[in-house]
Amino acid sequence: MPATTQNAPHRTARFGIAFIGVLLIAVNLRVSFVSVGPVLVNISSDLGLSSAAAGFLTGLPLIAFAVFSPLAPVFASRLGLDRAMWMSLLILASGIVLRSLPVPGFIWAGTVLIGVAIAFLNVLVPSLVKRDFPLRVSQVTGSYTAAQAAFAAVGAAVVVPVAQTSPAGWRLALGVWAGLALVAMAVLLPWLRRHTPSTRQFAKPEAAYRSPWGSALGWQVTAFMGLQSIAFYVLMAWLPTIEQSRGIPATTAGLHLSVFLLISVFASLGTGGVLHRGSDQRLVSFASGALVFVTFLGLALAPELILLWVVLGALGCGSLIVIALSLFSLRTLNHPQAASLSGMAQSVGYALGAAGPVVFGALHDAIADWTLPLLATAGAMAVLALMGLFAGRDRVIRESAGRRGTGRTVR
Repeated sequence: MPATTQNAPHRTARFGIAFIGVLLIAVNLRVSFVSVGPVLVNISSDLGLSSAAAGFLTGLPLIAFAVFSPLAPVFASRLGLDRAMWMSLLILASGIVLRSLPVPGFIWAGTVLIGVAIAFLNVLVPSLVKRDFPLRVSQVTGSYTAAQAAFAAVGAAVVVPVAQTSPAGWRLALGVWAGLALVAMAVLLPWLRRHTPSTRQFAKPEAAYRSPWGSALGWQVTAFMGLQSIAFYVLMAWLPTIEQSRGIPATTAGLHLSVFLLISVFASLGTGGVLHRGSDQRLVSFASGALVFVTFLGLALAPELILLWVVLGALGCGSLIVIALSLFSLRTLNHPQAASLSGMAQSVGYALGAAGPVVFGALHDAIADWTLPLLATAGAMAVLALMGLFAGRDRVIRESAGRRGTGRTVR
């Protein structure tokens, strides 16, 4: 029997284990911080937080994403990619537990640790996909993006019932998510034993690849990541409020948000399935950007068609995040460079994502109307669609001046 045939079951098993590992990491990437919103009133009442302090608590993870994302490649170069992922899950579990303990100040310390851990995982997962699934980047990215969105939706739905039925209230409702991190750590632990310390493997290519910070292509991918973050976080923060200001009941507005999250899951899976089929990603990137452009334009000019804009926005946002995360791998030469681009793009991207809802709200406060902030965001989405045409080209960030890849222009 040929060696290739003998090794086929072994390769399939390794692929399956690695894929399960990626999904287990993915389900931890959103649920621990999006589940805070539904019980924020309980937290504020229990701890005596002002509205400003409560808002800062919900925005603290995004700030951590922006600050700590560039440090993730350094963290991985010291520990090796696999151990860096495992340690990030440990930090995440510790942060979730600390946040739920009835000790003054621990909610803030725990939230910071959660932000740091998710920042590292956000950056390193695309690098892991680049290393372990180089021929299936878009499919795996679509799958793990859908998994994290699905668990985020479940978390947002169950946190209030758990808080209401448990004597521990919101502390237990938020603390249970440490279990997800512990499960992922347990499953990934044998994987660490099979992968010897890989610090040299991760760090050695550093001199061979060009930093994305000095690359036009790197900044195009970063702009794409940042602008799609604005679309998602503005809609998450303000869509229910916009709907209620136009006479839609709060319950219906909440249902629309659930519909948005559910549709985005299927949009992520669908995009992961088609992203690799063309010669490049320009068409799907532009089309997804156009969907969110139409969404914000429609919310401004035809608010009576709100459900249509919710559906289009969900399709656009669900697709855009998969494209953005896939570009970290598709526009780079190796997994250390993918981590570097991921750190850069997510640092800038989450800074824009955190600032977007603030600027949006400030524009509304200035004129007491939603039309201007919605039109301004639509303008930003037009730029996003344009960036998709640049970032979606079949190119990679080159290793050194004058080098050309096989069949791909490198910049």
